[in-house]
Amino acid sequence: MVSGKGSNPQSRDLILQLVERILSAPKARPILVNGAVRKGERLMPPSALEIALRATFPMSAARVKATERFEIIYPTLKEVALAGSPGSKAMKQVAQQVMSLALKAAGESIPELSKEAAGIFIWSLGQNADCYKHWDKVYEDNLEASVAVLKKLSDEWKELSVKLFPLDPLRETLKNFSHKNENAMSGRPEATRLALVKESDKCCKVLLGKLSRGHGCMKSMAFAVIALAVGAAFLSPNMENWDMQKLSVIFSPQ
Repeated sequence: MVSGKGSNPQSRDLILQLVERILSAPKARPILVNGAVRKGERLMPPSALEIALRATFPMSAARVKATERFEIIYPTLKEVALAGSPGSKAMKQVAQQVMSLALKAAGESIPELSKEAAGIFIWSLGQNADCYKHWDKVYEDNLEASVAVLKKLSDEWKELSVKLFPLDPLRETLKNFSHKNENAMSGRPEATRLALVKESDKCCKVLLGKLSRGHGCMKSMAFAVIALAVGAAFLSPNMENWDMQKLSVIFSPQ
């Protein structure tokens, strides 16, 4: 009703007016986010998120006056759609549903839509580790979408990686992708698919490198913490005889 060729402009305008009026109310955003789920029903189900997503990020030729209005309300609608208790059974189910629609949109040749959908897809990975398993299963049938997701992960690693802890499922998934890419390249696929496989393989290697460096840093930090703990235990009986000046000498570079 609000997007697509068959949408009715008058109906779309009425719906937008209603949503805009609701969102203009004082404290509308926190009220909607906190009340995103009532009696097991979501105020903004995944299907509604998909409608809002496509209405906000259409093809350039399909943009209409209403598109700008959707761009204004979309962030709040998205926040309401993805609101909930992290790790809960309900959120894991939502993540699986959202993942499917996001993967489909990420594979479409609409840059802004693909980028936004890739971000939503990554959100689903952080909510439910089972989403990695599903991604692994459908990877080869959704290569273009997967490349979009991998690129976004690579480009925005610092911001996105903290939302995906623990990172082990991602590491294993990337290794699986690399293996599949090797098999695909040895099979001499047609040019377009080969380009996607190579791009995916490049992203996987970059991400695995980032994960490897991060894992090394975590191990070093763990050893440092252990060393400090042992040192503190050893020195604790005589701690009153130490002062900050002496400690600074110990830890200062020679």
